Amino acid sequence: MEFKNDLGKPWRYEDGEFTVTRTSMWSPPGCHPVGCGLKLYVKDGILDHVEGDENNPVTKGRLCPRCLALKDYVYNPSRVIYPMRRAREDRGKADKWYRVSWDEAFALIKEKRDYFRDTYGPECMAVLSGTGRSGGIMVSDMAQAVLGTPNACYTQSGYACYQPRSAACSHVLGAYYPEMDYAGGLEGTYDNPAFTVPEVIVVWGKEPLPSNGDGLWGHAVIDLMKRGAKLITVDPRVNWLSTRSAVQCRVRPGTDTALAMAWLNIIISEDLYDHDFVEKWCYGFDEFAERVKTMSPEQAAQICDIPVEDIYAAARLYGTAKPASIAWGLALDQNQNGNQAGHCLLALMAITGNIDVPGGQIIAEIDAAEGVEKIEVDLDNADAAADGTAAEDAARPTRRIGWDALPDELKAKTIGMKEYPLYVNNIRNAHADIMFDAVTTGKPYPIRMVWIQSTNLLAATCSAESDKWYEGLKDLEFNFATDLFMTPSVEGLCDLILPLASCAEKNDVSMTHYFGSPVTIGSINKAVDVGETKSDATIMIELGEYLGSTALHGMFKDADDFLDQRRANVAKMSWPELREIVNFQRGVNYRKYESGKLRPDRLPGFLTPTGRVELWSTAFANNGEDPLPYYSEPAFSPYGSPELFEKYPFILTTGARAYAFFHSEHRQIPVLRELNPDALIEINPKDALRLGVADGQWVEIENSYGKARFKAKLSPIVKPGVVMAQHGWWFPEQEGNAPNLYGTFQSNCNVLIPNHYNSKLGYGAPYKANICSVTPLQESYDTDMKLVDEKFGKLVCNG
Repeated sequence: MEFKNDLGKPWRYEDGEFTVTRTSMWSPPGCHPVGCGLKLYVKDGILDHVEGDENNPVTKGRLCPRCLALKDYVYNPSRVIYPMRRAREDRGKADKWYRVSWDEAFALIKEKRDYFRDTYGPECMAVLSGTGRSGGIMVSDMAQAVLGTPNACYTQSGYACYQPRSAACSHVLGAYYPEMDYAGGLEGTYDNPAFTVPEVIVVWGKEPLPSNGDGLWGHAVIDLMKRGAKLITVDPRVNWLSTRSAVQCRVRPGTDTALAMAWLNIIISEDLYDHDFVEKWCYGFDEFAERVKTMSPEQAAQICDIPVEDIYAAARLYGTAKPASIAWGLALDQNQNGNQAGHCLLALMAITGNIDVPGGQIIAEIDAAEGVEKIEVDLDNADAAADGTAAEDAARPTRRIGWDALPDELKAKTIGMKEYPLYVNNIRNAHADIMFDAVTTGKPYPIRMVWIQSTNLLAATCSAESDKWYEGLKDLEFNFATDLFMTPSVEGLCDLILPLASCAEKNDVSMTHYFGSPVTIGSINKAVDVGETKSDATIMIELGEYLGSTALHGMFKDADDFLDQRRANVAKMSWPELREIVNFQRGVNYRKYESGKLRPDRLPGFLTPTGRVELWSTAFANNGEDPLPYYSEPAFSPYGSPELFEKYPFILTTGARAYAFFHSEHRQIPVLRELNPDALIEINPKDALRLGVADGQWVEIENSYGKARFKAKLSPIVKPGVVMAQHGWWFPEQEGNAPNLYGTFQSNCNVLIPNHYNSKLGYGAPYKANICSVTPLQESYDTDMKLVDEKFGKLVCNG
């Protein structure tokens, strides 16, 4: 193939028989908002193929398999491209759907909304959402502005994705999220003279190559390795990066806090910390130092099941590197001790002087005028600042459309407000575990109408005890969804589905770390039309107007106007201006705490009550939590539940990322499914030999909450005594009718995850720190699955 140099091309241009649209990838299909650069080649109104956009300053033309398979996603024959309806009594019957118009769909929603609001109060409705899509971050607007209910809810137990880390950031750092600096926001990236390549990168509880977690371009780690950066990895599993690490800490799942406290103990006791930064910009250092003394490296080695020499080596390597950065991930969120783990990692960044320095951790600037006008932070109100919400608000580019307009008495009815007020007020969400109670028991009050938006919660994604969520939701009085496919959640629960546009069919904006990190802002540029699909923003505006939303009325002319006011404005330009350049690098002003650019009032320091990094957290103290970090043994573990562990003798971790899929998406895309055709569980060969499990044999995992079946992958990737089950599995090739629902409960690791194992503040859940038994299945089950394989094989051949 002849090499083409398309550097400097406009956002849309002609290339022979093709119209080429340069765009930034986000969602749907789901992904994290890295904004990978794509070129969409369109002929006669049809997307022909996808190439990487070499103009993108970060990804530079490199793409993952999911982006390359975008055409197969857009034109998949199982896509829903028109509004579809069925009777409530026909839920779970795949052949009962029929097409309706958008007007008919909106009229049905209005009829139901008006009835439930007027009969039971608006709080009886809920919008349930999930991760990875641009619409997911609009869940509060969908609930509070469109339907008028306070009950927006991300349904994952303890909202154990980003929020435990985010809460720690608010309550310790007073900023939204400090990401490792990989020069993405700087012109020329790594070659910009303002940037310094980190001497050490710590990859902690994150697998950035397949996941690009939270907006971090994972391959930037490899770019920096090529420029001399050394790696430290902290992960129970071996991955590609850990095999190239200077030090690898294979911790027992759920023990990250103990390891981090030991690192801090070493760095402080060996005088490796930055005295100047600690003296000027940290609060509570002496008390903090006393606390981490309680976790000796030798004690942490026993807890974490790693050699003590590795703890010393890792801590000293990080503590002496200038600069050093940490890429920290989901594993910190997915245990009850996640707030404390995040607290410790923020302390590591701070006491080593790596906050907001080149090659360290970068955080976003707060615009003074925007901060005052849009979030109305009252810095003179110590109680308001100490409740921990000021930094969360300041990190948001705009005020929420709906939450601020809700009357106080309605906010007070938000599910979980009584039990976890800090969680609810920080996130503007109902608490997931209390919502689970409402749906399954009717307490504290019944939920009667649900909008399932940007989630497939019945699959092993954004729920715990997924089977019980199903039993609770399937009998509600009215459920509808917005999605692109007939997922198990839609098939099993809904009476109406509104078809969503993919990223090739809409205008949108991709923002790394949801604007929380100064990297890039990219335009998502519409290239084709498919059926009658609409974007989340269009649905929000049109449905809101149809329902008579006072919060939305007259605010946005259309979706492009929404992008003007709510997304492109962060780049200080209009949506058309952003589209013209496709990618905007935000620039990085380092050491903003010195210049006042981390506070709306422009005083030096951090947006905390003390103006410093709070190693002793006043927000934690004022909300009933220990102001200093502490280690808690996982509730389900050899030491936390020894009697149960005798019956379920394996440590179960779940959800390691795969290149072929994003959570439960892409299972119906043949070219991607070929990469990972089966639901896998990784088992150490020594354990497999003892159990009599062969590579590729189906096994059943079980604990006191449920059971699921997976195909065994024998590998030393996991340590003896630990198994890792893939998440997000369902089987689009299987029977869609209830109770099978495309096999969504067959290989569903989340039926083994309990609700209500959260921190004191309501955060975190044991998705990555659980226990189970492993039982090999007989050949008869393998024979049954071959029938599925044969059906899938035809799908592949026909694809």
